[in-house]
Amino acid sequence: MPGSQDNAARGLALWPDTASLSRAAMSTSDFYAEYARHRAREGRGYSGDALLSLPYLREGPFAPQWRVRAKTYETFAARVVTPMGIASRPLDILDLGAGNGWLSYRLARLGHRATALDARDDDVDGLGAAREFLRREPGIFSCVAAQFEDIPLPDTSFDVAVFNASLHYARDLRHVLAEAQRVVRPGGALAIMDSPFYARDADGAAMVAEKRARGEVLFGTRSAILLEPEFIEYLTPKRLADATPELTWRRHRVRYPLWYELRPLSAWLRQRRPPSRFDLWTAWIPSR
Repeated sequence: MPGSQDNAARGLALWPDTASLSRAAMSTSDFYAEYARHRAREGRGYSGDALLSLPYLREGPFAPQWRVRAKTYETFAARVVTPMGIASRPLDILDLGAGNGWLSYRLARLGHRATALDARDDDVDGLGAAREFLRREPGIFSCVAAQFEDIPLPDTSFDVAVFNASLHYARDLRHVLAEAQRVVRPGGALAIMDSPFYARDADGAAMVAEKRARGEVLFGTRSAILLEPEFIEYLTPKRLADATPELTWRRHRVRYPLWYELRPLSAWLRQRRPPSRFDLWTAWIPSR
């Protein structure tokens, strides 16, 4: 398996037959399938030069969002990957919620051993879309189709585990972070990229209420499926600290484009709730 350099794991893991899934798992499977359809309708599937360019997408309706994500990636590379990568060996990095694998591809091109893990294996922007990277450069990174609540990889397999725009999809934050800690070596790092953070829990709760109230506007007639899972949806510094009292988290403020940085002022002028921020958050696993 990835992390143990098992050649059989170089490629895409397969979902089990849906006939064997429990009722809860079937509900989750329905969510993933509907989510993939929703993402396809939005135009979030990339291929060819656009896929290879991520996160530096220059054209299309989501280019501004990718400019924000590019800044987070650059901060992650500068603050975590580069300082840790000065040792004589490449880093083993677990990309949690990897989507189409763009981050794993970027990290592998930097010379590190990357493993992309995601619960979705569709061809829109799930792990199925990562096949294009692997066709162009076979074995450049590994893929595992699994949920981050139950990572099917050995203890202390990685130097870094990074939640890639994904931790807000956790149902049990404490459990998910404990599972990520399990697979990171002592002295390694956990990182959170591009998940919405609020200073106050009330602002995050207001965002969730707004989203649910506008469900059909945002997601159409199939909104019930997309809104059914009880994800945490957002993070706060307190939520993070309460879930991992044994860790010390550090926020790395990212210098985002001006339009993004002006969002709080715009919200204040319109008398709306404060918007979230992404930024980069890191914690180091204590050495034994």
